Amino acid sequence: MRVLLSTYGSRGDVEPLVGLAVRLRDLGAQVRVCAPPDEDFAQRLADVGVPMVPVGRSARALTTGAPPPSSLPERAAEVIASQFDVVTSAAEGCDVLVATGMMPAAAGALSVAEKLGIRSVSITFQQLTLPSPHRPPLAYPGRPFPPEVTDNRVLWDLDAQSNNVLFGAALNTNRASIGLPPVDNVRDYVIGDQPWLATDPILDQWLEPADFDVVQTGAWILPDERPLPAELVTFLEAGTPPVYVGFGSMPMRAATDVARVAIEAIRAQGRRAVVARGWADLDLIDDRDDCFVVGEVNQQALFGRVAAVVHHGGQGTTMTAARAGAPQVVVPQAADQPYWAGRVAGLGIGAAHD
Repeated sequence: MRVLLSTYGSRGDVEPLVGLAVRLRDLGAQVRVCAPPDEDFAQRLADVGVPMVPVGRSARALTTGAPPPSSLPERAAEVIASQFDVVTSAAEGCDVLVATGMMPAAAGALSVAEKLGIRSVSITFQQLTLPSPHRPPLAYPGRPFPPEVTDNRVLWDLDAQSNNVLFGAALNTNRASIGLPPVDNVRDYVIGDQPWLATDPILDQWLEPADFDVVQTGAWILPDERPLPAELVTFLEAGTPPVYVGFGSMPMRAATDVARVAIEAIRAQGRRAVVARGWADLDLIDDRDDCFVVGEVNQQALFGRVAAVVHHGGQGTTMTAARAGAPQVVVPQAADQPYWAGRVAGLGIGAAHD
């Protein structure tokens, strides 16, 4: 069995595929991953011996470049074109394609699978893109929903229209170039008849009845055996458990003093701090010995040794902190992060900040 795992997004879109790839390989499958060419993604897959095929441009560059919402169709067209270009060759000879990540990227990858006649499945690592009568959809930047519309089903119809406006033309232009018919509903094409929801059923409960036959698989987590850096271990052992603060792939453009605010708040509680650089390039604010800065690190091991985890609310960080039993303070920035903040607060395992 030869499997291609395809994604385009941040670390939260890549890391679960690392776990899936290793598990599939253990079962005897040949696996490769299409992902953005960021160095940290390539290194993560290299660490577990899974071949990576780079697709498109750096996800970090795309995220931190502060593009205006009006440029979303143009950026989506670039992502879709790169999928058709790279995934077509990467999927040759494969039996199955697994697609996830940004909606336009998944649409492109699934179209390639359709053209090649191989089986495919759509995966999501948060349920907010799956239509449900129990909650409204997320609005795309620059395309707010009319405030007078409160019926969830009507809002999901508007969501489908937004996806078509933003991504339909680019997707169908590329489909026509390889002899495929146009898609009239981009979102439902990506979701398919039986999408997979790869999240924990307690942290992310899928409510029935629903509009789709969703398969909730549980979260895909690869046990991380990497040791913590010796200098970090020395810091951890030199005093009381510190508070971790990090915002993952969030550039934090509107909060240039976030490291100072966080460190001062942690110090005010009589705690030490571990600051994760992330895509915001956070750093220490002075040379006092009560703070330590980390880059790529084994969060599974680290979160079991901290007093609390302050983070942006990405699903991967939220899940890792929950599994470690660490109290969380979630400071959501965008997209699905307010949802995860609400779940953390609702379950009583942490606090949701504005």
